[in-house]
Amino acid sequence: MGDTITFRADEDTARALVVLTKDGTPVSTAVRTALIDAARRRAGATLRAEAAELVADEQDRAEAAQLLRDMETLRAW
Repeated sequence: MGDTITFRADEDTARALVVLTKDGTPVSTAVRTALIDAARRRAGATLRAEAAELVADEQDRAEAAQLLRDMETLRAW
């Protein structure tokens, strides 16, 4: 069993809980699912931002291209 978390819902949160529990989903399940979904979205956004930084890094791209050229000479025929 996990830790119990208590929070004070504001109007927006209360409305969101109504939407998420309208089908009979328990509040605790709705909150757990929403937290997991939010964490996944945040992780995805972080990865996308890191990828965008790498794509914009001309020096890194040049080094990667050089590495590919170097590796090509080692390729078995």
